[in-house]
Amino acid sequence: MIKYFLFAFFSVTVLASCQKSLDGGGGSNSLPAQSLPNVSYGGDALQKMDIYLPAGRSSATTKVIIMIHGGGWSSGDKADFADYVDTIKRRQPDYAIFNINYRLATGTTNTFPTQENDVKDAYDFILSKSGEYHVSQKIVLLGASAGGHLALLQGYKNASTVKPKVIADFFGPTDMTALYNATNPIAQPLLAALVGGTPTTIPNMYQQSSPMNFVTAQSTPTIIFQGGADPLVPPSQSAALDAKLQLMGVIHQLVFYPTEGHSWIGPNLADSFDKLQAFLAANVN
Repeated sequence: MIKYFLFAFFSVTVLASCQKSLDGGGGSNSLPAQSLPNVSYGGDALQKMDIYLPAGRSSATTKVIIMIHGGGWSSGDKADFADYVDTIKRRQPDYAIFNINYRLATGTTNTFPTQENDVKDAYDFILSKSGEYHVSQKIVLLGASAGGHLALLQGYKNASTVKPKVIADFFGPTDMTALYNATNPIAQPLLAALVGGTPTTIPNMYQQSSPMNFVTAQSTPTIIFQGGADPLVPPSQSAALDAKLQLMGVIHQLVFYPTEGHSWIGPNLADSFDKLQAFLAANVN
């Protein structure tokens, strides 16, 4: 009887250990790297994401970066981030990357908050699939321009179940009313078409779509990148968010490039990724 019990106990222990390895629950495993293009998270053709899963991933240790492209909420594609996906793979080889598309605003269709809702659905989809993909729920949101705005909204306003660990905002709008009132000849008609009116006619829509209004003392650590010569998103947008985060005592960093516009290349881009890498190392654990 004792011999049988010991054999049974050993068998159960081995099976449990094997299962833990197979589901990525901890320790090392031999899961290969995978690239999964155009995975649907909704019924629309644009509700898709490209997924890059690292080798040896684990639901205990593999962190996640969700990338959100820009394009004024009405254009752009996840393919715009292709070069940056490769950069992140090299710099953060222990991260899984989810590069998402969302429905674009075109005339009277897919007006805001369609884009906000799509990011939320994509975020929730990734959480629901974390076990299947063998990744953790330690999430970083990274967006540029309109994508930065959407990353901030998701992180501050909509992440009620699992908060992201870090938000990386590359020159995203933070206060839609102030952006409209800056009388930018490009921004005003774009915003009016996007949300279906002006801050005077639909003030609540502008309030609800402004990440600034959802910052609290419990908000996610945030790193902000801004060019001083940006013709589309005034530096005042990032400065205002920086001040609000400072007031609320939220961990954050504003990286300001005085001569850069709306995106940059070369040494300043390398510097941006250096600073992002350091911020992730300090705040994603």
